[in-house]
Amino acid sequence: MNASVISALAALVGAGIGGLTSVFASWLTQRTQVRAEWRVHERARLQDLYRDFIEEATKCYVDALQHNEPDLAGLGNLYAKISRMRLQSSRQVADEADMIGRKIVDTYLAPDKTFFEIREMLENGSIDILGKFSDACRAEFESLRAQQF
Repeated sequence: MNASVISALAALVGAGIGGLTSVFASWLTQRTQVRAEWRVHERARLQDLYRDFIEEATKCYVDALQHNEPDLAGLGNLYAKISRMRLQSSRQVADEADMIGRKIVDTYLAPDKTFFEIREMLENGSIDILGKFSDACRAEFESLRAQQF
């Protein structure tokens, strides 16, 4: 073979390898950026869902403490959010949300609480039905943050 042909082939192969390396690096960078953006979006979506659930659960729980007749619209909204959590959240978060829904329904079946009884519940901590749910959400967010790196 002619030395000039070998030089030309070596130059072409080198240019091809350099081009492929550049394309691969760009693809890898783009893929990493898209994944990071998706995780940020997913986290924001979960935060909105959890915030809305906490607000709805609080309203339903306060209503359940004061009334025997359930707020069916509120309970429907609450269980819609629980169903969304079953699709989007970890099993632990969804299970804790379901337990809150059950506690609220059970509270409607119990006698109405007086202000004095509510004060006692505040003092002994039994009024806080969202504590374990909040802990499960925090653990899930820490898990998402760990996956990011």
